[in-house]
Amino acid sequence: MDKIYITGMEFYGYHGVFEEENRLGQRFYADLVLYTSLKAAGVTDDLSKTVNYAEAYEEIKKIMDGEPVQLIETLAERIAGRMLALYEQVVKAQVKVTKPSPPFPGPLNGVAVEVIRER
Repeated sequence: MDKIYITGMEFYGYHGVFEEENRLGQRFYADLVLYTSLKAAGVTDDLSKTVNYAEAYEEIKKIMDGEPVQLIETLAERIAGRMLALYEQVVKAQVKVTKPSPPFPGPLNGVAVEVIRER
């Protein structure tokens, strides 16, 4: 199966369990892998035979910048669901959402969740 990657997307949102997260906001990162056949697009050079990356990014941005939620799991789930709903040629969506500065002490590079959803 072929893959499309959209990685390192950075957003600023008001997601989190704690009141200060909802009030102050913080950075979030998202990475996406879409599993689909890219043969028709590669042979025909036709955008309609693949995923429009800019369009996919805008859909992810709406979710990440949109309604605040408590869990990054919810963000990942919504992104995966939206990609599968929007692109019927995609058979599997893999989404990773990272919170690089969680509001608890300790040396770490962040917390992340990854979901994989298939048709």
